[in-house]
Amino acid sequence: MVTADWRKKTSEVPVSARRQWRADRALRPPMRSPGRPEPSREVQRQFWRLIATGITSAEAALTVGVSVPVGTRWFRHAGGMPPISLAPPTGRYLSFEEREEIALLRAKQLGVREIARRIGRDPGTISRELRRNAALRTSGGGHGVRPPAARSMRSR
Repeated sequence: MVTADWRKKTSEVPVSARRQWRADRALRPPMRSPGRPEPSREVQRQFWRLIATGITSAEAALTVGVSVPVGTRWFRHAGGMPPISLAPPTGRYLSFEEREEIALLRAKQLGVREIARRIGRDPGTISRELRRNAALRTSGGGHGVRPPAARSMRSR
């Protein structure tokens, strides 16, 4: 039955192309569904901090907002030990919240040094962020940045 279906679907296609399809299919691993996106690292850190206090993986999963099977899977796959550092991220990289704040302050026409003072970062860091992640150019030669949250706030 399967062979008959295959012949029916490929009747208009040249034999050499069909042979190549079969060869490609034999060598390639089956495509997996990407499934749901992985929860953020912060959610995982909260989960592992709760596990460290002694509560069950089911209770920790529900507390941080993931399903019980996901929490159980995290615990089982990691062997009961946190696979990521529980320490908060260092200040080396800008967080998403800082990027949003930079975008909103820049939209208010504040300068690089003023933005740096308000969020407690070096002016060079702010300047690089504005230069690298400029989503649109303004007519005055300056840069505008619109992260997703700022973009949705601006469209209201």
